[in-house]
Amino acid sequence: MAHILTAVEGTQADIVPVTRALISVSDKAGIVEFATFLASQNVELLSTGGTAKKLREAGLTVIDVSDYTKSVECLDGRVKTLHPKVHGGLLGVRGNPQHEKEMEELGISKIDMTILNLYPFEATVAKGAAFEQCIENIDIGGPSMLRSTAKNHAFTTIVTSPDQYEEVMKEIQANGGTTLALRKRCAARAFALSASYDSAIASWFAKELGEGAPVETRVYKPEFPLKYGCNPHQKPAQILSRSGQPLPFTVINGVPGYINLLDAANAWQLVIELKAATGLAAASSFKHVSPAGAAVAVPLADVECQAYEVTPEDAAALTPSALAYLRARNADPLCSFGDFCAISDTVDEDTAKILKKEVSDGIVAPGYTPEALAILKAKKGGKFIILEATPDYNPGTQEYREVYGMTFSQKRNDIIIGKDHMQNVVTP
Repeated sequence: MAHILTAVEGTQADIVPVTRALISVSDKAGIVEFATFLASQNVELLSTGGTAKKLREAGLTVIDVSDYTKSVECLDGRVKTLHPKVHGGLLGVRGNPQHEKEMEELGISKIDMTILNLYPFEATVAKGAAFEQCIENIDIGGPSMLRSTAKNHAFTTIVTSPDQYEEVMKEIQANGGTTLALRKRCAARAFALSASYDSAIASWFAKELGEGAPVETRVYKPEFPLKYGCNPHQKPAQILSRSGQPLPFTVINGVPGYINLLDAANAWQLVIELKAATGLAAASSFKHVSPAGAAVAVPLADVECQAYEVTPEDAAALTPSALAYLRARNADPLCSFGDFCAISDTVDEDTAKILKKEVSDGIVAPGYTPEALAILKAKKGGKFIILEATPDYNPGTQEYREVYGMTFSQKRNDIIIGKDHMQNVVTP
């Protein structure tokens, strides 16, 4: 059994002032503004390579990490920050007599904050880069600093994304430093990022070798809570996104529930597949994760007009979206009662007017005209759920489902039905 380390004691404080920050980012969005703020708070800035260059061009005073460590960057930049003066400055326990003594003897200064992004490994793979280039985009120094800073979060703050800059600046402005609560949150985000990054590398490497990944790690970001899950007693419940990926929908109106979003996800996949296969506007009606109806915009026959209680003249005037929804809703109107619907095309006023008369919980579509949106927002006393689909959303090639402690994984069903699939129809 491995030896378990005991905690190293130090002087714990809630608010820790930031006197020195190490900045090394590949995503430079917002970094000049953030670094300028830190400089205005008398924070000494350490940096490397392109980040240091960008900050200097903005008029900021920056100390190169190589000057701080007295050790040059080498091996094509593979070794920049892997140095005791960096990691000692991050890992030294403040107020611990032995650590303080060793840091002074070795000339190690305290580094209170690390701001970094990791090399874009997944983006490199996604571009179809060669094996060797993908390997070169595996970050080593970044995860090392990330873990050192996050481990010592009692005293140090790790910032791993531009969307955290505003939060950190507000806290420093309000308190003169970062609070322990913020440092814990930042550390948790950092370890989640590290896990996701390493999982992507391990999965890619296993795929390159033609083997199954030895360990599968998936990292999720909580997005918003749900009132409850499938049933009222199933609490807590929430919606999470895959780390680094958006959700497939944006909530425009209403408060969707667990079943609503399952219906939306399935209904939307069906209509975009129908649209791709036929080139026609498509609609679907789902109730409790089961399709009650699906249709494309094909003109109504006289007998269908009678069944749907619409005159031939009114039917002929319907827009494609309205026609598709009218067909889908009336495929089984009893089962569609209280449904969640999906429309493949922008929802117009005609479609909204039909929906207005039906008992329905919500809708998902790629967009809405202002007139349609006004009608739908007034439905159900303003509680009608309106979702807008994320353009060009990529759900990934593999899907996962956890049931009773088991995780099922399979390739996502991304086949688009075409004429070729109808060549050999199996009959009894």
